Amino acid sequence: MVPEAGLYRNSAKKESWKTILTLAYQSLGVVYVLALIGTCMVIGDGVLTPAISVFSAVSGLELSMSKEHHRYVEVPAACIVLIILFALQHYGTHRVGFLFAPIVLTWLLCISAIGVYNIIRWNRHIYEALSPYYVFQFLRKTETGGWMSLGGILLCITGSEAMFADLGHFSQLSIKIAFTSVVYPSLILAYMGQAAYLSKHHGGVHEYHFGFYVSVPEKLRWPVLVIAILAAVVGSQAIITGTFSIIKQCSALNCFPRVKVVHTSSKIHGQVYIPEINWLLMLLCLAVTIGFRDTKRMGNAAGLAVITVMLVTTCLMSLVIVLVWHQNVFLALGFVFVFGTVEALFFSASVVKFFEGAWVPIALAFVFLTVMYVWHYGTLKKYEYDVQNKVSINWLLSLGPSIGITRIRGIGLMHTELVSGIPAIFSHFVTNLPAFHQVLVFLCIKHVPVPHVRPEERFLVGRIGPRDFRLYRCIVRYGYRDVHKDDVEFETDLVCSIAEFIHSASPPSDSSTEEPEKDDKMTVVGTCSAKADNGIFMSDDTVTFDHVDSTGTSELREIKSPMMITPKKKVRFIVPESPKIDNNAREELQDLMEAREAGVAYILGQCHMMAKPGSGIVRKLVIDFGYEFLRRNSRAPSFVFSVPHASSLEVGMVYKV
Repeated sequence: MVPEAGLYRNSAKKESWKTILTLAYQSLGVVYVLALIGTCMVIGDGVLTPAISVFSAVSGLELSMSKEHHRYVEVPAACIVLIILFALQHYGTHRVGFLFAPIVLTWLLCISAIGVYNIIRWNRHIYEALSPYYVFQFLRKTETGGWMSLGGILLCITGSEAMFADLGHFSQLSIKIAFTSVVYPSLILAYMGQAAYLSKHHGGVHEYHFGFYVSVPEKLRWPVLVIAILAAVVGSQAIITGTFSIIKQCSALNCFPRVKVVHTSSKIHGQVYIPEINWLLMLLCLAVTIGFRDTKRMGNAAGLAVITVMLVTTCLMSLVIVLVWHQNVFLALGFVFVFGTVEALFFSASVVKFFEGAWVPIALAFVFLTVMYVWHYGTLKKYEYDVQNKVSINWLLSLGPSIGITRIRGIGLMHTELVSGIPAIFSHFVTNLPAFHQVLVFLCIKHVPVPHVRPEERFLVGRIGPRDFRLYRCIVRYGYRDVHKDDVEFETDLVCSIAEFIHSASPPSDSSTEEPEKDDKMTVVGTCSAKADNGIFMSDDTVTFDHVDSTGTSELREIKSPMMITPKKKVRFIVPESPKIDNNAREELQDLMEAREAGVAYILGQCHMMAKPGSGIVRKLVIDFGYEFLRRNSRAPSFVFSVPHASSLEVGMVYKV
């Protein structure tokens, strides 16, 4: 009975886990929206943090200049610094990153020294303020006023979320060591120094917006002002890079319209630059700076954005504890209760300042949330339509005799997002125009999260249907630092890979039977340079175009050096008279060679989304107006830019979803 009881407990435990997972999947829509809200608030933080950081640093001019001039200099100076900051983004962090550590270290040592000076001079007993006892005493005595001040106190910890953006540049251990040994002690000394100064100067500080520059000795204000502006630029750089990174990830997950992503470093994946987002952030930062011209309202806006991100992170972290780490549910509930209670208290204090600037992150989050949700919904419906309406090879086999399909000379490359089956747009094409090329290749471009894909692993090639149909599927994999080759060299690599597949897939000459290929069977095949010694290809007929090194260094040409025009050999086929290749494979290679000589045509699908008749008004607005507007104004897939216009053919089709 004991083993049976243990088995029963194990099965019950598994069932409980299944129940938890089922509930989690059922609430996936809520989790998805919650994650989008946090993401949008991070983007809003990317707008507000540079604005408040730079404007706060420039606010030192209030004390360094005469009162009749400082109010006319602060806003223009902040705008100039912001414009320079965003204009330098396209150079990449790695080019100026060596300056970040000295600037930040100088700033931290500066505020630490000023804090120690103020503590020694004004109030040496200010260290007692570190006790949590005074927190409760403060809230108990001030009540509503103390609770309202929590929104301003929140600014003391804003910027800590940028450490997660720095994970793309530094390791976790380095961030932990730097924060615990340098950053945290410096901030504590700086805030204690300001508190010590304010404890002795109650009356003369209220006319200024910030107590920091007031507590700086007058002879050091100009040097401190310069260091503060440089530190604000460095601090803003982290959140800007984090915004680029999170938008890139959202775009990869089909949660954001396609944008141009430039990888500014060949070694670090996290260093990216998105031109469209960069200039959009700059315009929004300038609008916030010029519109508010007040650090108090900027602080209310930034505080709400930061605390919302923290609250969403805490909620999602509870799911990670249960579903990923497989810990006890009560541990997750305790985590949410402890951290969520504190964050909810700060969140409530920030929300009540809605009309005092806190409406900005909510408005920004609403706009970005709408864009992301509409794009994700439309992309999901498009993919579901493709999957549900894809056709099998049997459909094509049965359709051929009935409509009299004609095969024309050449190679046809049909671009598709599907890695299996025949896309619906091809059935639409062939039923309206019953003719396609003698060699047809369904081409799928995939981007993988590695810097470079080795030439030996670039192509995945498979056959669709019987060998006599000359239908192939090719999946081309690119790393995020690989450069797409021009049409001539890409065609050469593609045709060489198909020929290598035909050669490697052919059975031995002494084999009496040939097993049919499965549609889902794919073979990894390299580029021409990776297999130039297999006896099938040779160089002949010189043409001129620039040489691209297939080992992964071609992106240096795009970024660092001008394009060099050099002569190169054109790859042609020589079908060897080898006993290792059977007659069917030789004929297939011969047909491929003839099709390549006839030319290559690119068939691109251009789908238009439309809501089904009888759909609700919300779906019509989302599909007919929202998604279609975003699709028309977003970037096309990168493959489209390398397609020669003279040999391209667009096939339009309306998707009714």
